[in-house]
Amino acid sequence: MKPLIAPSLLSADFLNLETEIEMINNSEADWFHLDIMDGVFVPNISFGLPVVEAVKRKAKKPLDVHLMIVEPDRYIDAFRKAGADILSVQYEACTHLHRVLQSIRDGGMKSGVVLNPHTPVQLLANVLAYTDLVLIMSVNPGFGGQQFIPETYNKIAELKSMIKASGQSVLIEVDGGVNTVNAKQLVEAGADILVAGNAVFKTENPAQTIAKLKNIAF
Repeated sequence: MKPLIAPSLLSADFLNLETEIEMINNSEADWFHLDIMDGVFVPNISFGLPVVEAVKRKAKKPLDVHLMIVEPDRYIDAFRKAGADILSVQYEACTHLHRVLQSIRDGGMKSGVVLNPHTPVQLLANVLAYTDLVLIMSVNPGFGGQQFIPETYNKIAELKSMIKASGQSVLIEVDGGVNTVNAKQLVEAGADILVAGNAVFKTENPAQTIAKLKNIAF
């Protein structure tokens, strides 16, 4: 099965955001990936609800929203109203993760859990039944353009085994330093969704790069 491709709008040209959205709409991409950063959980600030709402008005594909914020449970309904189809929260930011995941699903969205590079996958054993996807960060979150952490391959394979053993249907997403060089190995390790920012938007032909990522393992 070909991986789902979710270009990260964090790397898009915000002066020409509508053009970038149309490019993704007309490409082989499957989702839009939106990183919400608050300058507290991560050392950067990106964009918030108004941008999500604006993207939703033009997007013809699902919005995959990643909350890199403290107290994400306070904003679940706000992001639902803004147009999120998939809402992922950081494991490290959730004191009551089970309740947060249930709230996301109750709002009609798919639920996701995000693991920072240092967080072991075993910690998700008791919440896989309430999770639609696990996003493994292959860089430390907060900035685009970082170098891929190679230990990610083993982490993906380990999580894949956990999911199979649990009997749950959970997708594995990878974000951080994903490109046409490592995409094939990521898919072979067990990744179902590839998030790519600079690797897409900083190339001469972003739509062509998306197509290459989509088909690189086949």
